[in-house]
Amino acid sequence: MIPYGKHNIDDADIAAVVDVLKNEFLTQGKQVPAFERALCEYTGASHAVAVNSGTSGLHIACLAAGIEAGDIVWTVPNSFAASANCALYCGASVDFVDIDPDTRNLSPALLQEKLHHAAKQKALPKALVVVHFAGSSCDMRQIADIVKPYNITLIEDGAHALGGEDFDGNKIGGSNCSSMTVLSFHPVKSITTAEGGAVLTNHADLAQKLRLYASHGITREKELLPAGHSDEAWYYAQQCLGYNYRLSDLHAALGLAQLKRLDSFIHARRKKAEYYHKALAELPVIRPPGNIRSAWHLYVIELLHHDRKQVFEALRNAGIGVNVHYIPIHWHPYYQKLGFAQGQYPASEKYYQRAITLPLYAELTADMQDEVIRQLKEVLM
Repeated sequence: MIPYGKHNIDDADIAAVVDVLKNEFLTQGKQVPAFERALCEYTGASHAVAVNSGTSGLHIACLAAGIEAGDIVWTVPNSFAASANCALYCGASVDFVDIDPDTRNLSPALLQEKLHHAAKQKALPKALVVVHFAGSSCDMRQIADIVKPYNITLIEDGAHALGGEDFDGNKIGGSNCSSMTVLSFHPVKSITTAEGGAVLTNHADLAQKLRLYASHGITREKELLPAGHSDEAWYYAQQCLGYNYRLSDLHAALGLAQLKRLDSFIHARRKKAEYYHKALAELPVIRPPGNIRSAWHLYVIELLHHDRKQVFEALRNAGIGVNVHYIPIHWHPYYQKLGFAQGQYPASEKYYQRAITLPLYAELTADMQDEVIRQLKEVLM
């Protein structure tokens, strides 16, 4: 089976982890701060807070934005459930903005229209979680201009997008258009820490909040300690109700080693995406937007005439590990219980019903990719 995604681990990655096992603290050592600094250097962000998953990153980003019960957070239906769940963790409610069928990302036109109506109803969101689907950036400057009059906090869900650039040529995570950018280091992402994530920001106050929420709400920073305790080396103080979302040094060591190869991973993904794009030009499918700045986490086609289930099963039976990204969030039973229903977001739903994700990762060989293409043509032609 050729999987749709796969991590790439080399001897240097293994050696980095083994070195921590043999010689360093396994947690709260020097590897996490080093990884955070490296993320800042790569993306151009001023601050990075490493956490144990992208989902944890989304949660603390909402907390740092002050999301609480009574607030509303918007995101898109075309994403993994974590993009919406993060608001619910804070006691807020969730609503959605449909996608642009051409980009598969949030539609700025629909966002503007929905904000206009929400303002009239006095039901504006406090934050907007913008998802860079498949590694391709949304038009963050346009979105930032749209939400600015409404004082809405912008959070970028960049789980798919590390290594890519936005419309202005900034590395994902380094732009000033949003308040925070959340990354994921799951094994199928641009780089992996096995499990892990990070939140990037250019705002020192947000970085301080993020660190507190990721580490039990506890700090040892002298200026935040109660009076009379700043000279006591053992003293720490809980400032808020936080969580144990810390990344271990083992995971951070792997991330540091992987980060050195990130550009080569992205280059390989872009070349393979380009190859798909040319090879599939004559097939009855909609190819993904040919964004040269994308990190190409996923290569998703949409079937124009064929039954998706039949095509999916035929490819799986032929050893091609296709997948589907994503079941619209509002279709999940949990969200149906919250009052959402099928038919509410037609662009996301139409896209989902035709979507198939083809294998794409750095180690995908030319022969393997040709086999994917051959089998797909055999099924569709």
